[in-house]
Amino acid sequence: MDLFRRRSRHLSLPSGESTTPEEPDNLWIRCPTCSEQIYEREYVDNLRVCPKCRFHFKLALSERFETLLDEGSFEEVDRYLRGTDPLHFNPDGQSYMDKLAECEHKSDTSEAVVTGTASIEGVRLVVAVNNFAFLGGSMGVAVGEKIARAVDLAVSRRLPLLVVSASGGARQQEGIFALMQMAKTTAALARLSRIGMPYISLLTDPTVAGVAASYALLGDVNIAEPGAYIGFAGPRVMEQAIRQKLPPGLASAESMLAHGMIDMVVPRAELRGTIARLLRLFTGASYTQRRESRNGSVPHKLAAGLLNGGVAVGD
Repeated sequence: MDLFRRRSRHLSLPSGESTTPEEPDNLWIRCPTCSEQIYEREYVDNLRVCPKCRFHFKLALSERFETLLDEGSFEEVDRYLRGTDPLHFNPDGQSYMDKLAECEHKSDTSEAVVTGTASIEGVRLVVAVNNFAFLGGSMGVAVGEKIARAVDLAVSRRLPLLVVSASGGARQQEGIFALMQMAKTTAALARLSRIGMPYISLLTDPTVAGVAASYALLGDVNIAEPGAYIGFAGPRVMEQAIRQKLPPGLASAESMLAHGMIDMVVPRAELRGTIARLLRLFTGASYTQRRESRNGSVPHKLAAGLLNGGVAVGD
C-alpha cells in the first residue's frame, strides 16, 4: 500500500483532469419498447432495429435510400419544386412560407417527398420517398404534384414505381388544396395501371390520414415494416373522436395484415430482397405479356404466394 501511495504521488494528473474516461452521450441507445440498451454501432449495423424485441426505429431519408437502392443509382427529378401559401396561413406569428424555408434548411430537401429514378438489384424503377423530417412528411400541393409527376415518369419510361410512405397525412396549412392531392395522385396511379406497370407501396411508421387514404394503400402489393402505425388518423385523434381507449395494436402493420388491408409485413433487413423479387416477377416477359393481353392485372396474392414459396395455380 505504501508503494502505491508513493507512485500515485509522483504520477498525479494535472488539476481539472479526471481519471475516468468520458463516454460519448450517444454511445448507447435505449429501445422504447423493451428498454434494452443497444450499443450505438450495433444499432446502426442492424439497420436501426432492436436486436432483442425487433422494434424498428425510424430511418432518415438518406438511410432509407442506402438500405433499399443500389449504390449511386439514384437520380433525382423535380428537385426544386416547392410549395406555396395559397391560404396565407399565419396562425402563430410565423408565416407558412417561413416555416417551409426553415424545414428546407433543417431537412436539406425542398419538400416532404423526394422523387427520381434508381435501381434495386439491377432493376430500374421510379421511386418516391417521404421525408418525415419535413413537416411530418405531410402532403401539400407540391408533394401531390411530385408524386403525380413520378407516376407520369414511370408511365412515359414504362418503369415500375416504388413509393415509400411516412406521413402524418394531408397538410392542414394548405386546407382543401392539400386534400385535392388525394384525387390527383389516385388518378395518376390509374394511368400507370392501364399500361400494365407495377406499383409497389412500402408503408413505414407512421402512414395515416390523407396519404393512407390515397396513394399509400393503392399498390399492386402493399408492404409494411413491422410495428408501423397505419390508419385513418393518429391514436390520440381517434380516441378523442370515439371517446374511448383504443385496443392495443389496433392500427399496427400486423393488424392491417390480419384484416386484409396490406399484403406483407417484411422486416427491414429483408425489404430490399423482397422488393427486388417482386420487381423481377412483375417485370418479367411472361408476366407483362399476359397482363397486356388481358388488359388487367394479375392479383398480387399470386406474387405473395410465389415469394413465400407457395404454389398458386391460375388467377
